[in-house]
Amino acid sequence: MADGRIMKYSDIYFEDFEVGRVFETDSREITSEDIIEFGKDFAPLPYHTDPEAAKDYMFGELVAAGFHTCSISFGLFIRAGIFDDCAMGSPGFNKLRWKKPVRPGDVLKVAATVKEASPARDENGRNLVSLTFVTTNQNDEEVLEMETRHFVRSRPT
Repeated sequence: MADGRIMKYSDIYFEDFEVGRVFETDSREITSEDIIEFGKDFAPLPYHTDPEAAKDYMFGELVAAGFHTCSISFGLFIRAGIFDDCAMGSPGFNKLRWKKPVRPGDVLKVAATVKEASPARDENGRNLVSLTFVTTNQNDEEVLEMETRHFVRSRPT
């Protein structure tokens, strides 16, 4: 990480999900176009789709939909390669909190901490890991926190 860039993770399996381990992602700048496109498709409200109309709402300007922020966060995590070799699905979320609105120009990154790692209890081989995602902006302000659960493979023998 000497050049400031996060290296892509590889060869990650259940055995690598040690409680307390933190996986970090690259960052991504969020544009007005990103916000409007997602808003039009999935959250058609004026403060997600119309910069002028957004001035009349509580944020006073265009902001990303909460689920857009969630999608960006998970996308950054996936692009980091952590699940490339081990993903087997997810039984869902335990918690999802939007802590601060995401605005055009914000630069987001994710730190995902392993909260729990439970070995498979049957022959299906689905180990269960719980992760706490914290998404921050360019000012290191938390914009999202979510706890997720994922089934992951063990390292092949």
